[in-house]
Amino acid sequence: QVQLVESGGGLVQPGGSLRLSCAASGSFFSIHAMRWYRQAPGKERELVAAITSGSTTIYADSVKGRFTISRDNAKNTVYLQMNSLKPEDTAVYYCNADVRGYVGSYPTLRWGQGTQVTVSS
Repeated sequence: QVQLVESGGGLVQPGGSLRLSCAASGSFFSIHAMRWYRQAPGKERELVAAITSGSTTIYADSVKGRFTISRDNAKNTVYLQMNSLKPEDTAVYYCNADVRGYVGSYPTLRWGQGTQVTVSS
């Protein structure tokens, strides 16, 4: 089984920065695309950013130019650098990943447990 564990959330003032990490652990063959989602109170979960195994990235329009997604394949970890944070970025941030359990298997989607990010003065 594979587990995704997020870290790095917290309380930050508007204009500040945070760096989220999501590390995969357990038994698996490979990790393909990795993504960050967020869910604010009373709102649907939304895609923030995604990165393929070849490091192609996409971003939600609301975070372009402020957030950067990256990954370290040797550490099975994806990062989200968040700069110029705004109150509307407040949400629980979740990572997910397409994980191949063994050679020849189809990738399955795994989610982390989430980490709270609060942007407030």
